[in-house]
Amino acid sequence: MPTVFTHAISALAIGHVTSLKNKQPLKFWLMGMFCAAIPDADVISFKFGIPYSHMFGHRGFTHSFFFAFIFASLIWLLFFRKSGQKLMIWVYLFLCTASHGILDAMTSGGRGIAFFAPFSEGRHFLPYRPIKVSPIGIEAFFSDWGWKVIQSEFYIIWIPAFTMIFLAILLKRRSK
Repeated sequence: MPTVFTHAISALAIGHVTSLKNKQPLKFWLMGMFCAAIPDADVISFKFGIPYSHMFGHRGFTHSFFFAFIFASLIWLLFFRKSGQKLMIWVYLFLCTASHGILDAMTSGGRGIAFFAPFSEGRHFLPYRPIKVSPIGIEAFFSDWGWKVIQSEFYIIWIPAFTMIFLAILLKRRSK
C-alpha cells in the first residue's frame, strides 16, 4: 500500500482538479483526505483473525468501488448535503475513496485489490505497478524499506500530483 501521505496528496490533487473554484473550506480538504485514507482501516481485521484474502480482510471490501460509493454518500450526507456544488463534492469524495484502491493496485506487493466486492471476491492489480509496497506499522515505516517507499511515491505520485495541482490553480486563475 502507498503511505498515508500519498493518499492525502492524491486527495489534494483530485480536489484541485474536480473543484470549480480555488477556495474550498477546510472541511472539504479534510474529508477528502479522510476518504482517501479510510480504506486501510480494514487492517483491524487482522486483530479479529480475519484472513487477508477474505472479502473483509485487508484490501478487500473497503478498497472496492462499491464501498467508495457508500462511504462518499455517507460523508456527503453527514457533512455536505446543505452545501453548494453538491454533485461535484460527492464526485470528489467518491474519487478520493476509490483512489485508495487504485493506488494500492499499483504497488509491488500484496494479493490484489477487491475492486468489485461484494459482487466478486476476485482481487486485481493494475498492469503498471511501480510503487513499492509500504510496511505496515510505525516502526517498520522508519526503516530503509520505508525510505525506499517514500522515494518511489515521490517520483511516481507526488511530482505528478503537485504538477496537477499547480496546473489546476493556474487554469482557474486564467479563466477568471
